[in-house]
Amino acid sequence: MMRRPAYRTGGIRFGHGFPMSRWVMRLMIANFAIFLLMAMRIVPVGAVDWLGFAVPGFLTRPWTIVTYMFVHGGFMHVFMNMLALFFFGPPLEQKWGSRFFLRFYLVTGLGAAAFSVLLYSLTGPTIMVGASGAIFGILVAFALNWPDAKIYLYFVFPVPAKWFVAALGAFTLLSTVQGSADGVAHWAHLGGLVTGFVHLRYGDRIGRLANRFLYKERPVAPRGRKRRAAPPPDPTPRRRRRADGDSLDEVDRILDKIRASGMDSLSARERAFLDEVSRQYQQTQGTRKKTRTH
Repeated sequence: MMRRPAYRTGGIRFGHGFPMSRWVMRLMIANFAIFLLMAMRIVPVGAVDWLGFAVPGFLTRPWTIVTYMFVHGGFMHVFMNMLALFFFGPPLEQKWGSRFFLRFYLVTGLGAAAFSVLLYSLTGPTIMVGASGAIFGILVAFALNWPDAKIYLYFVFPVPAKWFVAALGAFTLLSTVQGSADGVAHWAHLGGLVTGFVHLRYGDRIGRLANRFLYKERPVAPRGRKRRAAPPPDPTPRRRRRADGDSLDEVDRILDKIRASGMDSLSARERAFLDEVSRQYQQTQGTRKKTRTH
């Protein structure tokens, strides 16, 4: 159990004091429904081979990189995962919005599968099932956003979220390195933790660097014509490009801060800087529209 931080409710209320957000509810329904269908033999038990993620065969069954998150090995497996999603998911979805929350949930699940591929030489051929990787990503996201929120172990002992997740991460890393015969995919849990942390701390910056690399314009000289000597560079545009690059770096830093701590953590100078960048962007877009209409 945990003491919830203060946040606005924008989803569906489930009981008193427990606002249930839309995608948390949908994910819980999907996971429990698939578990019941398999428990009642409506879906054959052998379907695990077609829905679970296995490193040797995922290239021929690419859908398993997503479907494995919705298949569980037993009642306690699905119950504990959905209980954690019930407590820690709604505040994140209400803070981020449903689209980013769902993307984050799926990305951390994909990260857990990616760790299974990377550590295949240590883990060997296994079929991985369960939403635990995505749930561990949700846990680290909650700790980054509300580090001092109290999580009650065994309903009695209050532990700050940041220390709870840090201890959980240390235990998971130790279990991954030493190996374990408990049938738990600790490496997948570690993959969810690491993917969630990297996505929140550096996701915007990585995305912008990738876009600059992928969409960088490369001028091509026309064929059949002699190349003329390029005129000496104008130092003014170079200084302007350097200033633009510094501004982009500052925007990245502020966006990372908002992602980790929210808008309230910004200083007056940072807010003014964002307002100025937004105003310049709107002016640029307006100029482009006018140019197209002429």
